[in-house]
Amino acid sequence: MYILGIIAIFLLDFSTKYCVAKFMLPGASHIVIKNFFYITYIQNPGAAFGVLAAYRPVFVAVTCALLATALFFYRKLRKLPPLMKTGLTLLIGGAAGNLADRLTLGYVIDFFDFRFWPVFNIADIAIVCGVFLIIYQLSIKGLPKD
Repeated sequence: MYILGIIAIFLLDFSTKYCVAKFMLPGASHIVIKNFFYITYIQNPGAAFGVLAAYRPVFVAVTCALLATALFFYRKLRKLPPLMKTGLTLLIGGAAGNLADRLTLGYVIDFFDFRFWPVFNIADIAIVCGVFLIIYQLSIKGLPKD
């Protein structure tokens, strides 16, 4: 079931990025809610907020290490609490989506633009939500004792 979640996140991320790249030019912006929400096509070569663009190989290596670690824990999924399982599903799906962009394009396609926050994508949402659930589980609820 969780594998299907990872695949769904990856495919949703891929399909939205594909549509943005197919129907918009880089830098173009379309109003969704005036003065609040826009779809803006950004090619982000860096990490979060576009920083450290020259370190693409480092981001690829770190993402691969993150995915390997998450997949290692994923094998032990049966023993993990539901919040941890869901967090790992979101984290892996989102990280895989942005990694695919970095490996195939050399940059990540971002497009959700609220103008008061850096532009982001579906994978970023999944990663942030996944990390939040993992941190919540570990800090508030802890892991069950075997």
